[in-house]
Order: sequence, then structure tokens, then C-alpha cells
Amino acid sequence: MLWIQETHEGVIFKAVIQPRGSRNEIVGLKDDALKIKLTAPPVQGAANKMCIDFLAKSLKVRKSDVEIVRGQGSRTKQILVRGATPEKITALSKS
Repeated sequence: MLWIQETHEGVIFKAVIQPRGSRNEIVGLKDDALKIKLTAPPVQGAANKMCIDFLAKSLKVRKSDVEIVRGQGSRTKQILVRGATPEKITALSKS
């Protein structure tokens, strides 16, 4: 089950990022985190930037509404999406 925490700003969830994938996609859950494959390499913040861009597009929110709050240098991250609902985040794992 996906770990999700509601805050006064929005929703925080865990994600496991796999850089250098063949395409940008959400592949389901890994333990309690959303597993996301990205084409960007994990250098100079490229994968983090692509992660934010990809999630903003997937959730139909502005890029400024998506923020990596923990794990900038790690594959496992906690991501805040301002104005989102837990249902909207959970729906990503089923798409």
C-alpha cells in the first residue's frame, strides 16, 4: 500500500526513482512507494527535474506545485504535491 501523508500544504508520498529507463512511466508500487522510471540520468539533478516535470504533467498541476522534500540525492524520495488529494496520488499507481 502506498505511503501517503496529508499536510496543510498538500499530500506527501514516497517514490522510488529508476533513472536511465527506456521511457518515462509509472510502473506501480515497490513496497510502500510509487515506482517511477525516467529516461534522465542521475547526474546534476537531471532525474529530479524530470521527476517533477513528469509528475506535474501526470497529475495535471503546475511544476511549482510539485517539490521533492526529502531524498534529493537518493533513489527513494518523498514528494509533496500542493493541492492534491490522496485519491489523486493513489490513482497514479493504478494507471
